Amino acid sequence: MLQTPSSACTSPLSPGPLRRILRQVDGWFSTPLSAQQVVLRLSVYLVLAANWPLWLQLARIGGAPSLYMRSVAALAVLIACGMVAIFAFLAWTRGMKLLWWLVVLVAALSQYYMLTYSVVMDPGMAANVLQTDAHEVADLLSLRMLLAVLAVLLLPTWWLLRVRIPAMRPLRQVWRNLAMLALALGVAAGTVAATSRDLAPLMRNHSQLRYLMNPLASLYSTTVSAMQPVFARSRTLVPMTQGAALGDSYAAAARPLLFVLVVGETARADHFGINGYGRDTTPELARRGVMSWRNVHSCGTSTLASLPCMFSPLGKSGFESRDAEYENLLDVVQAAGLAVLWLDNQSGCKGVCDRVPHAVASEGLDERARAGLCDGGECRDEAMLHGLDARLAAMPAAQRERGVLLVLHQMGSHGPAYYKRSAGAAKRFMPECRTEVLADCAHGELVNAYDNSIVATDIFLGKTIDWLREKGARYDTGMLYLSDHGESLGEYGLFLHGMPYGMAPDVQKHVPMVAWLDDALLRRERLSAACLRAGADARLTHDNLYHTMLGLLDVRSPSYRHPLDAFDGCRDTALAFK
Repeated sequence: MLQTPSSACTSPLSPGPLRRILRQVDGWFSTPLSAQQVVLRLSVYLVLAANWPLWLQLARIGGAPSLYMRSVAALAVLIACGMVAIFAFLAWTRGMKLLWWLVVLVAALSQYYMLTYSVVMDPGMAANVLQTDAHEVADLLSLRMLLAVLAVLLLPTWWLLRVRIPAMRPLRQVWRNLAMLALALGVAAGTVAATSRDLAPLMRNHSQLRYLMNPLASLYSTTVSAMQPVFARSRTLVPMTQGAALGDSYAAAARPLLFVLVVGETARADHFGINGYGRDTTPELARRGVMSWRNVHSCGTSTLASLPCMFSPLGKSGFESRDAEYENLLDVVQAAGLAVLWLDNQSGCKGVCDRVPHAVASEGLDERARAGLCDGGECRDEAMLHGLDARLAAMPAAQRERGVLLVLHQMGSHGPAYYKRSAGAAKRFMPECRTEVLADCAHGELVNAYDNSIVATDIFLGKTIDWLREKGARYDTGMLYLSDHGESLGEYGLFLHGMPYGMAPDVQKHVPMVAWLDDALLRRERLSAACLRAGADARLTHDNLYHTMLGLLDVRSPSYRHPLDAFDGCRDTALAFK
């Protein structure tokens, strides 16, 4: 006998039961709770839903579950206590829901990037995030990111929208918050005392774990990074320009100097064909007979860390321990009397160019050039060469007649959208990864996209050298290229860059350095090209840039140190100026 619709069994997924389940959940979410109860539950939720990078890392380094589960439990309690302590200052009955939701959003975003790119949320990474521009943000957006963030955010969003928080007298709220804070600190202290035998060596040997505690690490690092500019503004600026002057070569030379310093971005020395890489990624540089140094290491693993450091007279250790701001290479060169221009195709000079003329590559491009070189407001590095003659002519004539230093700051191989950094003939290696979620790409496709960006840099540097050659009848010319940091391409499960320097793999610190000097400049500076080539494997760092550039430009300064000038050993004082 056929059943009527009314007597048929109802599917568990039919709209009726589903609506009842949603109503029951909504009713539970609408249950009145005090602000203290809300933040306690949020803290537990964040421990469970937003700390998978930490739990997975503990599993990788902890061996059998019986060994690492004690650490998981201890850290879970500490994270929960830390969140409760923070929320104790935000546990009020009115106006706090948005702040609570923002904390969950930060946790969801941080977890996605830690899982996807194997980064840690230390102050350096937070500073990079705060200084990221709109184009870099667009490169990081994806459907996968949206789904991952919603997976963490959806449930607490629904709950915070529905939960009712009864009003409470202010004095009672204060006492309850203080009690909650005291309880959280007490439980944390007890947990540390009870588990220190396990936790102390774990955190000492794996210091990156502290920056995986989410969202504690993100909140701490963001606060530290946001406050750094405040303290930086209060620092005095130590002058380094006293005694800066042009050397003897300027009086003896028949022509002014024109030198281009190219600051590379995210380039790895081991992916340059001229350094022995298995792929010919640098045919243009090879054809132009450049000199390349194969053993150069950066000051930091991010642009924010490396860029001001490499232009500083202090070196890495002095720069990182400084208690004041110092004038840099560009200040000294300008004070000596040369014309200086910083041209940027990146997200700013990080304070290096603040006291010298500077411009953005996209400014002044005509519509035809913009259509050919730019896409969505982001331009390829060749845009810096467009209109460069006019920029040179616009410099103050008196300084220009003595000499010019142009600094070109590349977009280079900036990730994760490596495929956007190359076009046309530069796309030599296919297929290439065309997503920002690098772990989703086959390793070969990821390397193809990155190598194509190196090919694009090679083409750009070749055209820069050609432009300098065109000026050879009027100027003594030269170029030095040095990247700010390297990049991880999946080695050890890591992507991108920005790891704390002590923990970062060598590929994030090993950078290419290339020089092209015309014969007139070699004679002017009494340099032996054969000697320079013979030192291709000398160990150099960003510490050498300041002093090497002063030597190349023949700028006298009390801050100059001969031992740090990478080219000083190849000067032949017997050669005459010509």
